[in-house]
Amino acid sequence: MPSEEFESAAASFKRIGQDAVTHARRVAGNAVARSRRHHSENVELLKRSGRGAKSGDPTPGGLRAAAERFRRARGLAIPVPDPADSVPSRSQSPARTPRTSDEDEDFSQMRIMKRDG
Repeated sequence: MPSEEFESAAASFKRIGQDAVTHARRVAGNAVARSRRHHSENVELLKRSGRGAKSGDPTPGGLRAAAERFRRARGLAIPVPDPADSVPSRSQSPARTPRTSDEDEDFSQMRIMKRDG
């Protein structure tokens, strides 16, 4: 009778393996479908937002007003920042001044030891 147990175990192992492969394929298919759906949604959002269009105000007035109404309706006392106080865009940020040479900074051992001690 050991051969029947072996055949039963082998059949069970094969069935479990097939179930695992089927499950993995289903999960992978769902992930691919979800990824494609998100990609197409992102493409649509980019089209609606005017991809590449530069605006002076990072938050349009309509969105700002909706945010204020949302806060007021819920009793949230969160101040709405002034657009003028916002972080400047990369095109508006000040340019870094380049170093004139490596001699501007002294990394000598004596100076470092004196500073720490």
